[in-house]
Amino acid sequence: MPPIVSIVGKSKSGKTTLIEKLILELKSRGYRVATIKHASRGLAFDTPGKDSWRHIQAGSEATATVSPDKIALIEPIARDLSLDEIACFFGEDYDIILAEGFKQSNAPKIEVHRKEAGPPFSSLRKLTAIATDELLETKTRQFSLQDIKGLADLLEKGFIEPQRERVSIYVNNSPVPLTAFPKDIISNTLVAMVSSLKGVGDIRSLKIFLRKEPKP
Repeated sequence: MPPIVSIVGKSKSGKTTLIEKLILELKSRGYRVATIKHASRGLAFDTPGKDSWRHIQAGSEATATVSPDKIALIEPIARDLSLDEIACFFGEDYDIILAEGFKQSNAPKIEVHRKEAGPPFSSLRKLTAIATDELLETKTRQFSLQDIKGLADLLEKGFIEPQRERVSIYVNNSPVPLTAFPKDIISNTLVAMVSSLKGVGDIRSLKIFLRKEPKP
């Protein structure tokens, strides 16, 4: 799975603005960026009466609306998904996923802080850095809100480059954590097996899907 970093902060702190600037900076460095936005209210992409809405009402498990320049996937869910589960929808073709919100998740986090919003969050799991408009008394690494290149360097060196080459395994749609040793074994074994197949050239990425019917 691509590395995920969550941008968190209080309301009106500038999370979306910071993400916009980070996207532009990272793309200028040649990286593919995907984003996830947490919405506390329901979404209404499938308007009642429209074709996609009718597909879902008829029982389709998922439907995609496609135009010449974009695609939107609609899949009803029965519960609030974790950040990792949401990221699975993206696949592996991105260098980093920036999430807005999800402060309760287990993802590494950059907090956006502004003086007028009051003190920063008192306790956040995996707080990596704070982007702030004032100097704070904290051991957590701090960046100016204007230091987009510095924050992008942090993402590049700390998250993107270590996972430019990666092996991801999902079992029953849940990612399985892998240490370096099993990653090497799995990667070398799969590449060796697939390379021996007729018509296979240089392998830059490899996707394998396995589905097993449940035992009666």
